[in-house]
Amino acid sequence: MRSPMKRFVNAFGPFALCAATTLLQAESFSTLVTFDKTNGAIPNAPLVQGTDGDFYGTTSDFGNGTVFKISSSGVLTTLYSFCAQTGCTDGSDPLSGLIQATDGNFYGTTFAGGPGSHSYGTVYRITRLGSLTTLYSFCAKTKCADGANPEAGLMQAADGDFYGSTSEGGLNEVGTIFKITQAGVLTTLYSFCAQTGCTDGLHPSGLVEATDGSLLGTTSAGGASSACDQGCGTIFTITPHGTLTTLYSFAGTDGQSPNAIIQGTDGNLYGTTYGGGAGNAGTVFKITLAGALTTLYSFSALNTLDIHGFKPTSGLIQATDGNFYGTSQGGSGYNYDDCVNGCGTLFRITPTGTLTTLHLFCSQTDCGAVPYAGLIQATSGEFYGSTEWGGSDSCSAGFGCGTLFSLSIGLGSFVEPQTTSGKVGAEVKILGNALTGTTSVTFNGTPAAFSIPASSVITATVPVGATSGLLQVVAPRGTLSSNVPFTVVP
Repeated sequence: MRSPMKRFVNAFGPFALCAATTLLQAESFSTLVTFDKTNGAIPNAPLVQGTDGDFYGTTSDFGNGTVFKISSSGVLTTLYSFCAQTGCTDGSDPLSGLIQATDGNFYGTTFAGGPGSHSYGTVYRITRLGSLTTLYSFCAKTKCADGANPEAGLMQAADGDFYGSTSEGGLNEVGTIFKITQAGVLTTLYSFCAQTGCTDGLHPSGLVEATDGSLLGTTSAGGASSACDQGCGTIFTITPHGTLTTLYSFAGTDGQSPNAIIQGTDGNLYGTTYGGGAGNAGTVFKITLAGALTTLYSFSALNTLDIHGFKPTSGLIQATDGNFYGTSQGGSGYNYDDCVNGCGTLFRITPTGTLTTLHLFCSQTDCGAVPYAGLIQATSGEFYGSTEWGGSDSCSAGFGCGTLFSLSIGLGSFVEPQTTSGKVGAEVKILGNALTGTTSVTFNGTPAAFSIPASSVITATVPVGATSGLLQVVAPRGTLSSNVPFTVVP
């Protein structure tokens, strides 16, 4: 089992005092929750905003783990504690976050646990009230041909099925891509290292669905380059039927070990690498769907006390202002003496590569440290995230058990389609704030029939004649646009 403690120690090495650095910024940062083991520990996956307006997430909790709900004001409710069954047959160590599916339930994976004699992870469904059902237990086939140890979360594609990856297992024991139905029927679509020299990659991360319907992902190792031990990692596309194409192989100087990627509103892909680049400390990159990569930013080498940090461990999000936001380690923050060269940063980077550090951890007592997971932007315009360490000293070695936080930079409210594609006649849930009294919903200008089951969600039907583009909602507080285009599937 891969331990968050091990990831922290490997990232920072022996502990020393951070140098103090002044950071000029006017952003509003708030710590919402400090974990203390009684309510969970070590949140290392992004949050997700539910249709009820609350946020949902997981903690890995030193190998057991929880599923929790948190309100925008910071009220936390533990919905489920893993390893509640003998032998952890319900799963343990949920390293990934959750998604809310079109049926209203949440779905996720655990890195370990599950029924049977093996404990190599599960896929589960959990209701908003905390009723958990194990849908699939990995390593159910000989030599774990169906995969083992999923580290990344799931995504629900336009076809209604879920797609994900395992970091281990498969025919060559280095990871798989799989599809699973809501009923728990799993199909292994691809086993990595199927090509000579593992040029197709090793150890995949999470997937994203592109506007053309293809699935995109990364591998942390493998690829065509021999510059890194076991390869520097890849970006790939895969069809829902399992045909994989390597879009790009990293070579070290342009990055190494890519994290998850996203598709920007311009159609290009954006992401980060954990290592490599000019400073050998990670990069931010852009890549076209044709495979042309541009390095937008190279983080500085370790021990340079650069406030912009180094070695980002998560991918990016694109906010409503068109810029990208992410997290990094380092940052030469303040004086939290368990972090070498800083306890982590929150940063903004423009599509052309201008990077600004928005927040340095840790600036106060019981502060958060090491924002291992990425950010989300809530429909209020604010950002929410977590730190893997810091906060309460209840956890071992005095690192703290982690925190949840919010960051406001003055961006306005918007609406977000829960699914970003659908056919004419499909029902689409649209998330937002204070939506009661809405008078109009349009799909790229075409009016749609809708209902308002709650103030935080609208249920709309994709109208006849609709084309791909932004959604707009005319609510009492004004006209709200969607943060991403909605694709009308033929």
